[in-house]
Amino acid sequence: MANLNVMEMKHPLPPFTKETAIRKIQAAEDAWNSRNPERIATAYSTDSQWRNRTEFLSGRNEIIAFLQCKWEKELDYKLKKSYWSHSDNRIAVRFEYEWQNTSGQWYRAYGNENWEFDKNGLMTKRYASINDMPISKKERCLL
Repeated sequence: MANLNVMEMKHPLPPFTKETAIRKIQAAEDAWNSRNPERIATAYSTDSQWRNRTEFLSGRNEIIAFLQCKWEKELDYKLKKSYWSHSDNRIAVRFEYEWQNTSGQWYRAYGNENWEFDKNGLMTKRYASINDMPISKKERCLL
């Protein structure tokens, strides 16, 4: 009988080159712009550890719940990530995203993330530092 427990893998796998790190970053940007928490969570290990601003999360279920709450408040979310640096199993990114709250106020968030991956390409650690800035609708640049 075949083993039905296929090991999860998320390509590209470490060790990263600059090219594969950039591909990993683009895949993350695409997933986050889908605003689909279940899809996004598949990129993280089942025991992934997060620091997002002042919140600390552990595991996919907490990640999904966090993202569901996030996009109930952060409407019309649009994200752009860019390469900062990498090593064998780590990637650092810069990002900005724009969103509006339920009252219609637009914001641009700027930040950095540090990512660490297991051998199967799943993110085991994500540390995000983020700052928000109110903007007017005409100041938006991520359309």
